[in-house]
Amino acid sequence: MARYGYDAQYRYRPYRRPSRRRRIVLAAVIAAAFLAAVIYFQSNVASVLFSLSEASVRALTVTAANEAVSETLAWNGIDYEKLVRVTRDGEGNVQSIEADAQAVNLFARQTASVAMGKLAASCEQGIRVPLGAFTGMEVLAGFGPDVTFRIIPVGTVLCELRSEFREAGVNQTLHSVRMFVTATVSIVMPSSTREVSSETEVLVCESVIVGRVPEVYWQGGLLGGGS
Repeated sequence: MARYGYDAQYRYRPYRRPSRRRRIVLAAVIAAAFLAAVIYFQSNVASVLFSLSEASVRALTVTAANEAVSETLAWNGIDYEKLVRVTRDGEGNVQSIEADAQAVNLFARQTASVAMGKLAASCEQGIRVPLGAFTGMEVLAGFGPDVTFRIIPVGTVLCELRSEFREAGVNQTLHSVRMFVTATVSIVMPSSTREVSSETEVLVCESVIVGRVPEVYWQGGLLGGGS
């Protein structure tokens, strides 16, 4: 009858729990690794993420501002004559240049409202940042699948009309009216929330004024105020 031997090397050994000292060392190593990761993220990754996010937010703001100004101009049929009144004397010399305060304020309020609505709609989709940006290295910032971050419009959009006079030839002055749209957006990031303020300049209308423009108007201030 065959006999089966028993090899001592296969003998079961009782399980021993890690000593308290080893557990403390392991916990310390994990904590140190986590702290190092947080410090690396704050000093390297966060700056790259914020730079990419800021660029996207500014692009959204510029698009919303331009579309808002274009739509408001079309709705109200606004042109230079509806915003600015030029008064001349009997010989055709420019006596005064005045802004229509009611038309200017209405245009600014409507533009601010439309821009805020468009910006809010764009913010609902969030902004996409490549996964490579989480490495903290700018070389890899454009690689990998996209990760979406939330962006939240904060406060209100401010609109202000400003005018500028420039020489356009002999006895001719080019008068430009521009809209400045300022919006503040909050970017919600994994480590913090940051605000980005962006100002967009949009040409509203311009006209060549024939005749000598009084020196006082060259100092600016014809248009002002915001909504």
